[in-house]
Amino acid sequence: MVDITYNKVKKFIEKHQMITQGDLVAAGVSGGADSVCLLHLLLRLRREISFRLIVVHVNHLARAEAAEDAAYVKALCGQLGVPYFLREVDMKGYAAVHRLSVEEAGRILRYRAFEEVLAEQGEGNAGCKIAVAHNANDRAETMLFHIFRGSGVKGVGSIQPVRGTVIHPLLCLEREEIEAYLESHKLAWRTDATNQEDLYTRNKIRRHILPYAEQEICQGAVAHMNGLADILSDTEAYLEEQSRKVYEACVQSRNNGETLWRRGYEPQAGADQLRVQADRLLAEHPVMVQRVLLSCLEQMIPHRKDITGRHIAELTELMTKEGSKELSLPCGVKAYQEYAVLFLVREDRGFGAPFPVSGRKDNNGAAYEIKPPMELHIPGTGDVAFTLREPDPDLLEKIFCKEEENIPENGYTKWFDYDKITTVLLLRTRRQGDYLTIDSSLRTKSVKQYMINEKVPKMQRDSLYLLADGAHVLWIPGYRISQYYKVDKSTKRILQVGIRGGRNGGTS
Repeated sequence: MVDITYNKVKKFIEKHQMITQGDLVAAGVSGGADSVCLLHLLLRLRREISFRLIVVHVNHLARAEAAEDAAYVKALCGQLGVPYFLREVDMKGYAAVHRLSVEEAGRILRYRAFEEVLAEQGEGNAGCKIAVAHNANDRAETMLFHIFRGSGVKGVGSIQPVRGTVIHPLLCLEREEIEAYLESHKLAWRTDATNQEDLYTRNKIRRHILPYAEQEICQGAVAHMNGLADILSDTEAYLEEQSRKVYEACVQSRNNGETLWRRGYEPQAGADQLRVQADRLLAEHPVMVQRVLLSCLEQMIPHRKDITGRHIAELTELMTKEGSKELSLPCGVKAYQEYAVLFLVREDRGFGAPFPVSGRKDNNGAAYEIKPPMELHIPGTGDVAFTLREPDPDLLEKIFCKEEENIPENGYTKWFDYDKITTVLLLRTRRQGDYLTIDSSLRTKSVKQYMINEKVPKMQRDSLYLLADGAHVLWIPGYRISQYYKVDKSTKRILQVGIRGGRNGGTS
């Protein structure tokens, strides 16, 4: 029985590549049966794989006997020769301040403690892992808990063998196997009295629902549920792969410090604005629509628990409505749709009004007089550099022989014929009467009509900065330049304008 259990866990660890040579593994040991079993098995495994093992015990300060548990684990580590680290956390206080359940608060604080110890001890180690003692019964309990709460495929898939740096070596063992292993090795463990009470939802599932399922519905229910969890995990991995492709095709993000819209599935949470091609997304299967919208909300809203199925349904409905509509979401996020594009915007970083510009302004307010060479920072636009340069005749010859556009072609660095500017050059927000020269025949179009044609959202139009010569606009950054100011063979002085960083810009 002993060798069977050890070999089972060893193969499970190898299958999921949980531990490799040279790793630093912090085992969470509470003193209960599961964690004591985990510690003992990892010590045995260390004889075959060279890795560094330490123990982290977290005292949640929630029970009178918690200090006794800590003392027991410390003594056990002393007997086994394993470094021991104690962390004390105020679980109930943290839960009250952050309006969390004590279970969720405890989980957050535990993993924070593990990470702190690993950060202190992990220098020079190839990899740092957090080993926790969840078993097959825990996985089944979590699955039921998520089902009752209304979770999706990922939640019902329950605890995964590996989640980032967190590993679950005992997920292949049921509770009976763990206790049998401990008894065969004559290993004692501590019993948490609160596990025998119905104070927490998980305790009710553990003490009443799962035993009833095993005895009255189907013997082997826990094993069957773990098999289902594996199937759902594989399904989730496939759906995640497909979601990534759809997301990258339909969604662009703009983050603090980023001028350009950019595509990518995993911009850091806290994006300033997301732009979703609604018509393209709605052409996908409803499952993909829901998953992509959920990914969008997870980037805009800091706490996953604040996102519900109702928010996904409301966003889906918003995308199908005609005209301009708005929707208020948790944490100050606003959604609106214009021109078949769904925008998710943080209201505290919205685009409904121009950002103020420091420095000397003209009499009309949000404008800055440009006298190159110079560089200035425009909040919401970025750092803007203006330089004058002499044209290179050979380069101009190459450009115009090939009939290419002005270079450089980077969307946020442009060249202009400086001598065609007839008034004071301003970087400013739009004004009534602004226009662009749109072709080589020097036909013009109002900036207002251009923005309508290009489907620039109404909420952004008044906050975009333009480079203007009187009412004649040289450039709408991120969109286009005026044909009239393009460099040609007769250009004597080139004005080079480059923008980097910021939030307000246009499209890439």
